[in-house]
Amino acid sequence: MAYSPDPARIPAPVAGAARHNIASGNMLGMAAMMTWAAGFPAAEVLLQNWPSLTIITARLIMALSVLFPLWLLVEGPSKILSANWPRALVIGGFGFGLGTYLLLVAQAFTDPVTVALVASCAPLIGAILEVRAKTRRLNKQFAVGVIASIVGGIIATSGLAPVQLGLGALCAILATTLFTWASMKTVQAFPDLGTVGRSTITFTGALVMVSTLLAGSAILGFEVAPRVAIDMEQIGMLAIYAIVAMSVSQIMFIGAVDKLGVAVATFHINTAPFYVMVIMVILGSAWNWTQAIGAAIVGLGVVASQLQPRR
Repeated sequence: MAYSPDPARIPAPVAGAARHNIASGNMLGMAAMMTWAAGFPAAEVLLQNWPSLTIITARLIMALSVLFPLWLLVEGPSKILSANWPRALVIGGFGFGLGTYLLLVAQAFTDPVTVALVASCAPLIGAILEVRAKTRRLNKQFAVGVIASIVGGIIATSGLAPVQLGLGALCAILATTLFTWASMKTVQAFPDLGTVGRSTITFTGALVMVSTLLAGSAILGFEVAPRVAIDMEQIGMLAIYAIVAMSVSQIMFIGAVDKLGVAVATFHINTAPFYVMVIMVILGSAWNWTQAIGAAIVGLGVVASQLQPRR
């Protein structure tokens, strides 16, 4: 894959299109994180009575029940039948399926602070992956942007608190790497599909993986069923968690990766704690200046990473 075009070296009309891509990509990244953040309060309700792996499986089933009809409507049955399903099962299964499971394992062995701290390094992982794939050149502005995004993410998640290392931290690193890799490969491996198709096909792979893990957990005697009867409140929370915070969010995030590259798109992940805080303020919680400052630093990193070097 060729390097992204440099607006400073190409004709003005093409440069204008590149700038439009950058602007729309960042808008998609912001919107993706806003909708993703809406899932956290819903998840808190579900986690009171649902095993984590069961929530992930149910979330993917509901998300795909929306994505498949939408994909059929947007691109038609021929695109679905001719898609590279074996590759999707690998990318989605290991990247989004196993990656999500490892994130749960990481939190079980450590704590949310450690997981959030490692996840805030996603832009660095994305940059390494893009450099290895020869789809990005490093420059001073981009390096400053990566550093600012990581620092802002650490501040926004209160990651300066003591963290626990060891096996849990290793699982968190693997989970973040798998998610970042899968986001990049989702765009690269399916150039003939739109964002809806790319999201649907890889989430199908994720569902196959987590369903296998859930079946294995049940065979080994772990709890897999919800501890209470499922009511309308839980269905509503699952709908927010699956449709808004997964289906809609992933479509926009993959669109951002397509326009910006995975490294810059993952910068926006570090603003998620701020959006969660805003939602909680609307629901009656107090404003948190630490998260607001962290999000502002991440925003500066996004801008810095996309500045063109002077000639």
